[in-house]
Amino acid sequence: MKNRTKRLLGVGVAAALALGLLTGCGSKSEGEAAGEESGTEELSGTIALAGSTSMEKLCEGMKESFEAANPGVTITVEYTGSSAGIESLEAGSVDIGNSSRALKDEEKEAGIVENIVAIDGIATIVDKDNEVKDLSEDQLSAIYKGEITNWKELGGKDEAIVVIGREAGSGTRGAFEELLGIEDSCAYAQELDSTGAVLAKVAATPGSIGYVSLDVVDDTVKAVSLNGVEANEENILAGDYILSRPFVMATKGEISEQSELIKAWFDYVQSEEGQEVIKSMGLILPR
Repeated sequence: MKNRTKRLLGVGVAAALALGLLTGCGSKSEGEAAGEESGTEELSGTIALAGSTSMEKLCEGMKESFEAANPGVTITVEYTGSSAGIESLEAGSVDIGNSSRALKDEEKEAGIVENIVAIDGIATIVDKDNEVKDLSEDQLSAIYKGEITNWKELGGKDEAIVVIGREAGSGTRGAFEELLGIEDSCAYAQELDSTGAVLAKVAATPGSIGYVSLDVVDDTVKAVSLNGVEANEENILAGDYILSRPFVMATKGEISEQSELIKAWFDYVQSEEGQEVIKSMGLILPR
């Protein structure tokens, strides 16, 4: 899909040419003529987003790219967690609610529309010195439910397992627990309020285990495979990796019902430039 700004530029150029042909007809004011000859009607205004901390890298990359292409637009993003972002959208305090989980039925019934812009894998991470490289789905569930408490039970060192997770309301936590079927039964040692905090805590804590978005995993931690399947794009798209979830930019009503500025944002997300931003973040384009 072409960039909306380019389309607007084309409209302005066409209007300027038409004006040149109609000089003297009195159909345009001098101010209108000056605006058209200068090239265009530009996008301007503010877009407010709030929600998932897991979507921070994506949103910051998209914000920087969109603002560079549209200098008259300011984009604000608050990273408050998926549920909080949807609540802000429902309350009308933001234009877009970012959610790193599928929308709940009650949210959809309230008129919130699920616009999936990318697919993210959830990586299970341990500290770099951990000897365990693979876990089964049942083993991972048992760890988070407090039924397996030492790595020696899984072929690792005689070391207590420190279970790290996200705070209640986190989209990452909601997706992780729902995909494993362990909602409301986890025994967390610590509940942290951001993806970055989980990554840093696991990196610094011997015996720890946590979960984060696949795109933020770096060499400070080790990602374990699940059921013998590595967390990567190929395995996620094939449906072989069990922990994956959508990145949603939700709107109140369909995109077609939004302001011209919000429609321009979604045009950009779906454009070649926007899709390149998504891929550059290690995320997967939805099919």
